[in-house]
Amino acid sequence: MAPSDSVVTLRADRAYVGVAPSIGGSIAHFHWDDGARRHDWLRPATADDLRAGAADRLACFPLVPFSNRIRDGQFVFGGRAVKLPLNQWPQPHAEHGHGWQAAWTVTARNDDQLTLEYEHAAGAWPFPYLARQEITLTCDELRLTLSIENRGAEAMPAGLGFHPYFPRTAGCRLVARVDAMWQTDPEVMPTALVPANPRLAAVDGMAIAGAAFDNAFTGWRREATILWPETEAQLALDADLPLGFLVLYTPAGEPYFCAEPVSHCTDAFNLAAQGRGDTGMLVLEPGTSTSATVRLRPMLA
Repeated sequence: MAPSDSVVTLRADRAYVGVAPSIGGSIAHFHWDDGARRHDWLRPATADDLRAGAADRLACFPLVPFSNRIRDGQFVFGGRAVKLPLNQWPQPHAEHGHGWQAAWTVTARNDDQLTLEYEHAAGAWPFPYLARQEITLTCDELRLTLSIENRGAEAMPAGLGFHPYFPRTAGCRLVARVDAMWQTDPEVMPTALVPANPRLAAVDGMAIAGAAFDNAFTGWRREATILWPETEAQLALDADLPLGFLVLYTPAGEPYFCAEPVSHCTDAFNLAAQGRGDTGMLVLEPGTSTSATVRLRPMLA
């Protein structure tokens, strides 16, 4: 299959979004094109990225049934010890759940909407579930809704979110009101809550070009703005509950950064088992589901 054949393209006037169902149900690109110029709001995947078939080389991927890392791929829930395969070598921890490394099925499609599903049977993760994505494009908004349904006979721990990659320019800035940040150890696992950088909440935000973060922020107000002064562009990001955490990832030397709306902190399942009540971990009873929506609203001067 050619790379272009693996992408379903939605269009609404000047707005375009490409989705790669077979590559983790990921977004391959989100841009505006009025015929005179193209403006990419997410890091666009190249033909080589699509051929590689890895969601973390694309523009955005879903996080389900958990986000970020689970220490050593192990946790205890409801008296049961769960050991997951380590899915991101050489990482010593399980990372980002299952959806991003699985093929999703298209269940509904029209010019500006797409519905995808991923069904996970019990295995190393002993809780069967159904995940669904609804992707809706308008001329001024990309709306992403992710849901997860417990299809097992017992309660299951859960989390969800999105992992978008934004262009990182020299003048790029991020505005986001948050309360605190989880410090991390050398393996990027949480160690202690500390006050967040106050620059994040400033009107002009915090400079991203030289920032060094791979951290989860708590008390996020579910709103953020990304500013690109070089092109007089900005993007408003807002999310619904339960996405009350924001993960900021700014890898050194890369032309992108990630601002990830998620429902829980890193290693939430283990922290909750240790008695913490502020991890954001969800518990789904049999037959129940939860969902969350993220909206990306670009603006050009």
